[in-house]
Amino acid sequence: MPKISSDTLWELAAAEVHSRETKGGEEDGGDTVSERSVFLMGSKAGGKTSILLRCLDRDEPSKPTLAMEYTFGRRARGHNTPKDIAHLWELGGGTSLSDLVQIPISPASIKSLSVILILDLSKPNALWETMEKLLQAAQAQLEKVFSKAQQAQRTKPGAKHQMAVQSTARVLPKDYPDRELISPFPVPLLIIGSKYDIFQEFDSDKKKVVSKTLRFVAHYYAASLIFTSIKSESLMSKTKSFFSHLAFGLDRGKTMSCDSTKPLIIPAGSDSFSQIGSPPTTDVDITSLHAKNPKDLWKKVYDRIFPQENTSEQRELKDPAKDPQYSEPQIDAMRAQKDQELDQYKRNAAKSWKGLELET
Repeated sequence: MPKISSDTLWELAAAEVHSRETKGGEEDGGDTVSERSVFLMGSKAGGKTSILLRCLDRDEPSKPTLAMEYTFGRRARGHNTPKDIAHLWELGGGTSLSDLVQIPISPASIKSLSVILILDLSKPNALWETMEKLLQAAQAQLEKVFSKAQQAQRTKPGAKHQMAVQSTARVLPKDYPDRELISPFPVPLLIIGSKYDIFQEFDSDKKKVVSKTLRFVAHYYAASLIFTSIKSESLMSKTKSFFSHLAFGLDRGKTMSCDSTKPLIIPAGSDSFSQIGSPPTTDVDITSLHAKNPKDLWKKVYDRIFPQENTSEQRELKDPAKDPQYSEPQIDAMRAQKDQELDQYKRNAAKSWKGLELET
């Protein structure tokens, strides 16, 4: 995935600060460059980079994301107009590096931040755990940043109006479906179910469970939901519309599909608990699950049908120094020599300690 140098990052940041200072809180004009931030996270090897590259119309091979990677996209609103910028952050490693959410979720980005959660539909036994851990990590960091912004606002009552915008989470319209029953994610959230080409071959009952569960989760967080596959031009085109809505503020289209036998396409605010219905519990007695709340009930039902794998063992990320895609022959040869010298030193040190023990 393309990387951008730290120098360029600092230049972009400096330009943004200078731009805000010179405008002094004036309303944005039609020729003002819009800057938004989008943070992508999700299942390990779930296709995040491939989907991002397709949404940016970049024809290049995707590589595994090791930790956190940054790129950006530009889009002109019209002829001879400045290009809007989207700062794009991608978290690798599934749930293993969730503590890195503090990099893209910061006071500088919070004003225009959106989150995309990409879940691998072909691995339903890891889906809920991945979703829950990543959303909890992102939400905790968002709340932390909002809290700091509110404290700063209280200590500096003369701060610009920008700070007031940055210190509060999004508020849903009063007519939002089930507004009193849901728990909106603090910033706009898009959930993408990837690898639909594999998922569509699943048993129909299993597909229904996954589809209904993700519909509940998306509505509960006031998120948009779409199923996609990089092998389908039609689905990727619709996915790109949802992405561009977050990255550049474009219209995401009016296409919608709630049919579990087809790819789901549900913009935020288009679903409701009454339409979703109750959890699919053919062989499960709901009363025996002792759920604390509706979300916990859906989790317990889903776990009965798809027992969740422990995703914590994914902590063992590959050593980048041994990854062939980052090979540097001269450096690798020197590293191998140093590793051998270190092993020899350890063996000699061990012998020395044993000798000292025998003498005592």
